Amino acid sequence: MNDRTALVTGANKGIGFHVARLLVAEGFDVLVGARDAGRGERAVAEIGAGARLLVLDVTDPGSVERAAADVGRLDVLVNNAGVQPVVGPPGETGVADFRRTYETNVFGVVAATNAFLPALRRSAHPRVVNVSSGTASLAWSTHPNPQFAHGSPRSAAYRSSKAALNALTVLYAQELAADGILVNALAPGARATDLVPGLAARAGDAAEGARGAVRLAMLPDDGPTGGFFSWDGSPVPW
Repeated sequence: MNDRTALVTGANKGIGFHVARLLVAEGFDVLVGARDAGRGERAVAEIGAGARLLVLDVTDPGSVERAAADVGRLDVLVNNAGVQPVVGPPGETGVADFRRTYETNVFGVVAATNAFLPALRRSAHPRVVNVSSGTASLAWSTHPNPQFAHGSPRSAAYRSSKAALNALTVLYAQELAADGILVNALAPGARATDLVPGLAARAGDAAEGARGAVRLAMLPDDGPTGGFFSWDGSPVPW
């Protein structure tokens, strides 16, 4: 039995799947969080020994409560589950689409983090990693980083939800500092995932972005907290 346990939400595919796989390779017992049990079981089978399914829909309070009751101690929580239902600018995006996006990307993170805080507090070295996005950087949005196409106000719901997630990262880091819980946000880079299907031709490998989450999950006790980091470990401006 491994003596470290990690939970990755939205881990049946994309970056979350690779985070789970890499954490298993590092010796963690990994709970593969998935809304759909069938897809989750297939991911667990592909990852192999060290992984097990935890049915978890971060937008469903009952699902979150049941999942949290199944976990006694948690060393790492990776809030990876995210959606991007629309890609339009704010003036062309309906309130319902904003709500749908925030339900997973913001409120779902709050629900999961709060539910698993008791389990995290039982760990000697607890870590929380929030998977954000470089598109959430207000600095890069107003002074575009050449590696991203931030010049237009597209994906307003997604980008603003991730900016809100960044703010939550700072606030959780401040609140939980006394408990020794390090909380950081990750910009995994543009990756070929189902989140943006058309990105495949010009995006990097999802596993490369996932390594950044693993790095933050395994920070030493004197590591940073309340930070925003790129997949390669470099800081990202807020």
